[in-house]
Amino acid sequence: MALSVSMFACKQPFVSEKTVAFSKHAWNAAYKPWIKIEIADTASLYNIFAVIRHTQGFRYNNLLLNYSFISPGDTAITTKVNLPLGENKNWYGDTLGDIIETRVKLNTKPQKLKAGNNGFVLEQLMPENPLQNILNVGVRVEKVNE
Repeated sequence: MALSVSMFACKQPFVSEKTVAFSKHAWNAAYKPWIKIEIADTASLYNIFAVIRHTQGFRYNNLLLNYSFISPGDTAITTKVNLPLGENKNWYGDTLGDIIETRVKLNTKPQKLKAGNNGFVLEQLMPENPLQNILNVGVRVEKVNE
């Protein structure tokens, strides 16, 4: 009996993640990071995630933001989002020592994106200013596997 093995080249799905770091691990509310992610494939669908890195000393179980999306050639669409990060200091994200990284989906269903630089703006709306023990925030765009 002959056994035939066929190998297929696995294409890695498109993923782009960009974050900004905060000096002294504090996010001043006046600073609204603007992140641009280049999209070439307009036929595919994408999920969009907020990426948050904080320390164990972060005082909140959530992160309240104004999230703005600017598609090339369009005006900004802004949505207030309340991102869950944990419950009673039991963090939802991945923990490495004192650092927790959490990804929270921002779109309710996969969406098409226009070609070019798609812009994302994150504005923190927390009661503490500057927001302490926050290391990075950013955006991750993932192509949906079909």
